[in-house]
Amino acid sequence: AEAALAVVKAEEDFLRHAVAELDKLDPQPGEEALLDARRRAMQGAERIRDDIARAHRALSSEGAETLLIDSIRWLEAASDRAEGKLEAPLAALSRALIELGEAQDGVESCLSALDFDPTELEQLEERLFAIRALARKHGVLPDDLGNFADDLRARLGALDGGERHLADLARAVTEAQAGYDSEALRLTAIRSEAATRLDAAMAAELAPLKMERAVFATQITAGDAGPEGRDAVAFTVATNPGAPAGPLNRIASGGELSRFLLALKVCLTGDTPGLTLIFDEIDRGVGGATADAVGRRLKALAGTAQVLVVTHSPQVAALGAHHWRVEKRVQDEMTTSTVTPLDKPSRVEEIARMLAGDTVTDAARKAARVLLAG
Repeated sequence: AEAALAVVKAEEDFLRHAVAELDKLDPQPGEEALLDARRRAMQGAERIRDDIARAHRALSSEGAETLLIDSIRWLEAASDRAEGKLEAPLAALSRALIELGEAQDGVESCLSALDFDPTELEQLEERLFAIRALARKHGVLPDDLGNFADDLRARLGALDGGERHLADLARAVTEAQAGYDSEALRLTAIRSEAATRLDAAMAAELAPLKMERAVFATQITAGDAGPEGRDAVAFTVATNPGAPAGPLNRIASGGELSRFLLALKVCLTGDTPGLTLIFDEIDRGVGGATADAVGRRLKALAGTAQVLVVTHSPQVAALGAHHWRVEKRVQDEMTTSTVTPLDKPSRVEEIARMLAGDTVTDAARKAARVLLAG
């Protein structure tokens, strides 16, 4: 706003002079064309007026009109002795006298229209040339001078009210900044309190997942101001005693990251009813007792939410309440996925296959039954 105001101030003299000049002339839309047409008519009138005046005199009482009236009077005096032979000529002359009167009126009207004061032409030309000169000066059409003047007035109004408007804007910015700062501080306090609760919940959640020595901490630092406040939030972890803490996505291994994410999901969803949670290979990188711990945490989570798990771990799969086998097939260069619900015997076979591979042995089936028994 300040830069725009400086630009407008630089042309203040031009604006005020131009607006005063336009206001004084006050050109109207279409005026230039009307003045030009009137000027041409007045210039042409000088050339034809003499001929029309001579015709007017010839048609008036000094010319044709007097002759017609005299002719009618003479013929009427002789009509009684002409045995009707003059009736037609008299009628024709009467009509001619009427039409002559109409012609006289028309010629007289034309003369009146062509009658002008020479000073009027001079004044007309002065205004016409002034309008055209002003249009050339500002690089616009004569009919656009009115709109151009409105634009200049608007710019001049922006200059006159610019400083006041700028002060209003500055005050509004100050008020908005104060409001933002207050809300940002309040949000930081809320985040700090929530971070403390989350860190405590994560500590309790990691122990059952065989990560009792891991330390999870929510780090809140000052960041860039934005619509979500001024905080930069990061999850940091230290997976071994004495090891430095670092960002979760850099410090944790694949198996550790899976368990951290599971714990976060549990802590962040809490006891919210009606949730459906979907985990895709949340047990990646873990096996044995750790996989069993992950499976049991998922099973406990299913007590308050609907939990769907895509897994390749038999320890995790065995703890599910319902099972489906997902298979991909490629046929005619088209890939399709098939989801098949499993009954109890099929569950045993599938868990055994996950344990043993393509060749399912009785020992694998026995181990599968043990896993399914929980």
